[in-house]
Amino acid sequence: MKTIKIKGLDKPVTTLIQGSDYFRPSNYETVRTVLDRFFDIGGNTIDTAHVYCGGESEVAIGQWLKERNNREDVVILTKGAHHDQNGPRVNPEAISSDLLTSLERLGTDYIDLYALHRDDPNVPVEVIIDALNEHIEAGRIKAIGGSNWTVERLQEANDYAERNGLVGFTFNSPNLSLAKAQEPYWEGCISADAAYCKWHKEQQMPLLSWSSQARGFFTGRFTPEDRSNADLVRVFYNDDNWERLRRAEQLAKEKNVSPIQIALAYVLNQSFPTCALIGAQNEEELLSCNEGANIVLTEEELNWLEQV
Repeated sequence: MKTIKIKGLDKPVTTLIQGSDYFRPSNYETVRTVLDRFFDIGGNTIDTAHVYCGGESEVAIGQWLKERNNREDVVILTKGAHHDQNGPRVNPEAISSDLLTSLERLGTDYIDLYALHRDDPNVPVEVIIDALNEHIEAGRIKAIGGSNWTVERLQEANDYAERNGLVGFTFNSPNLSLAKAQEPYWEGCISADAAYCKWHKEQQMPLLSWSSQARGFFTGRFTPEDRSNADLVRVFYNDDNWERLRRAEQLAKEKNVSPIQIALAYVLNQSFPTCALIGAQNEEELLSCNEGANIVLTEEELNWLEQV
């Protein structure tokens, strides 16, 4: 499996990252099967978060790490400082609390890739970068990033870090997909548009995309007439995205692959380093993603797919 390099890590990061928002100790047999097979096909990076499944996702991953005794072979991406019922929690106290809890659940003393799950523009970047650097210095975090941050805030944070000899963000995890979101899937979420991608191209900062396959939009299960999935209708149903689906289907026929594999290849063939978070739950889905990750698209094909 192809890999990218993220500053701060001495391990490579596979371009496919196995998601875990359905992992629980109660379905551990599925967790074990999926993770074992993901690593069998060359994957090494797992995505989770402090809030996934009420924390059970991290617990299940920790169980697998202990059982397999392979922590040093695994790249863990986890996220913290998600808002709660009282509002934003992007502050040093919440970051520390979530990080320490995640470490305990995962049964490890460090996180490879630590991302702030949300941003709070009311909190100065200086406060956030200083807090994260304390954990880096303590060895609890290898590399830091944002998830659902604007590029303006990312740039501001990194400018501050550079001026003060501190570690800045070395990766970013918004949504990037061939189907363009017309509104956030969840409140406060960020999807990469053309300007966002231009910044990533200029910075060459790795982008780790969640919902990289647009939550199944390219599977063929959905049509303009089928409005059974309210979230998909709200976020992705528009004429431009239906045209992108039609083009993905056309290109898939030419390459003898599936449209959803073309959608995955779109994310992984950008002009800057990218990874795709995938939600594979069985062998068929894992193999499909692995095949899609090996598809090469030209710049002309990328432009034709997205620019309708």
